[in-house]
Amino acid sequence: MSGKETVPSFDLRRNYARVEGEIKEALDKVLSSTQFILGHDVSAFESEVNAYLEAHRSVSVASGTDALILSLMALDIKPGDEIITTPFSFFATASCIARMGAAPVFVDVEPDSFNISMELAREAVTARTRAFLPVHIFGQMCRLEDISDFLKERGIAMIEDCAQAFGAHRMCGDRIMRAGVWGELGAFSFFPTKNLGAFGDAGMVTCATDELGDKVARLRVHGSTSTYLHEEIGLNSRMDTLQAAILRVRLRHIETWTEERKDAARRYGLLFAERRLGEFVTLPLVTEGNRHTYHQYVIRVARRDELQEFMAERGVITRVYYPLALHLQPCFAYLGHKKGDFPVAERLTEEALALPMFPELTMAEQERVVSAIAEFYKR
Repeated sequence: MSGKETVPSFDLRRNYARVEGEIKEALDKVLSSTQFILGHDVSAFESEVNAYLEAHRSVSVASGTDALILSLMALDIKPGDEIITTPFSFFATASCIARMGAAPVFVDVEPDSFNISMELAREAVTARTRAFLPVHIFGQMCRLEDISDFLKERGIAMIEDCAQAFGAHRMCGDRIMRAGVWGELGAFSFFPTKNLGAFGDAGMVTCATDELGDKVARLRVHGSTSTYLHEEIGLNSRMDTLQAAILRVRLRHIETWTEERKDAARRYGLLFAERRLGEFVTLPLVTEGNRHTYHQYVIRVARRDELQEFMAERGVITRVYYPLALHLQPCFAYLGHKKGDFPVAERLTEEALALPMFPELTMAEQERVVSAIAEFYKR
C-alpha cells in the first residue's frame, strides 16, 4: 500500500460528519419527547417521503425485508401462488416469497442494466401467477412500462423492490415515474449503507390505494385496529421514532448526495476512458430515460476475483454483489434449478465488481481505483 490510506467501498463516517449537528439536535428532541414508537417524527417522515416520491400513501416499517413481507401479506399471497422475480438480487427478495409459502419463479436478467428481463417475465406468467416482483438493482429502474399494462390485463399485482433505488426515476414521455409508484406496492430499505440510510434497520412501503395503505399500517402492528383488537394476524414492524428523526434529517440532503454520486460516476467514466480500459472493463450502462442514483457502481470484468484481491493488496476495497445467484442457493434447491438455467445472472456473479461509491468519494481516490485496475490488466 506504500503508506497510503485505504480507499473504502463506502464510508459512513464522512457522511455523518456533514450532518452530525442536525442529527444530534433531532435525536435530543425525540429523547425529550419520550415518544419512541410511532412518534411525531414517524408520521412526519412518512408525509415527507410521500411528497418526495409523489406516492399515494407511504407507510413506515421496521426494515426493508419487512417491507417486502408486508407487501406480500397485504396482497393475501398464499401457498401455491407464484411470484415472478429475479435471481440476481439480495436474498430477501426471494426469501420473503418463500416465507409466505409462495413459489419464487425466477427469470433471467439483462446483461447491461442487470435488471430483470421484461420479455422473459411475460413468458413466465401462468394461471398461478399472483404478482411480479422486479428489483431496481444498484439504483437503476427497470423498464416497467414494457409490462405494466400486460400485468393489469391479467390481474397480476406488481411489488417493486426499491431497496437500492430511493430517488431513482424514469421518464415516460413527458412524465416522471419514480421508483415505488408504478406498482400496487413498493418496498424500500433504509439500511445504513443505502443512499438514504438510517442508523439501524428501517423501511417503507408505498401503496397505490388507501385500502392497501390501511392494510399495511394495520399489519405492521400485529393486525390491530385499536388496542387489543386484532382484525388479522400481522407483525411487529414499527419504525423507531429515533430512526425516523435521523431519516428526516438525511432526506433533506438526499438530492445533494445523489448528484455527488452521479458526479463520481461521471469521473469514473472519464478515468476509464483516459486509461483506455474498454477492452478489459464494461462500465455500467444507464438505460435511456433513467435517472441512475448509483447505489452501487458495478463494472464487469474478467478474472474478477483475482482483480479484487490485487486491488485489496493496494488498499482499494471493492465488493461483490452477488457471488451466488438466488436459484443456486442451497435453501432453494427444492425449486429444482441447476447451473445454466439463468446464464446471464450466473455470468454476472462471476464478473460483477462494485467499486467504491459514496457521496464523499474524492477524485484522488477514484484515480487510485482506476490506476489499480489498469495496473492489473496491463501488466
